[in-house]
Amino acid sequence: MKKYVDGVLVDLTTEEITAKEAADKAWADGADARLAAEHRNTRNQLLADSDWTQMPDSPLSSDKKTEWATYRTALRDLPTNKNWPSVTFSTKPS
Repeated sequence: MKKYVDGVLVDLTTEEITAKEAADKAWADGADARLAAEHRNTRNQLLADSDWTQMPDSPLSSDKKTEWATYRTALRDLPTNKNWPSVTFSTKPS
């Protein structure tokens, strides 16, 4: 491994290589946690964006409200999926 020092490409020291490998491993180890946090934020936004569908004065038919309720349940259940956080979000009703 190499790095630039004052415009010159030089070899990393053994200590620098060890530190870089540790940092790379820590980054990789945290990938699931970062993806889970991103998915929770997305899920929460999708739930907030669809709150209106469940209000008593919503212009939706009862069948459409049920479709949206099912979609919202699927969103809330995502973190319990065995593949979490590597999941696919359901398609929202039209």
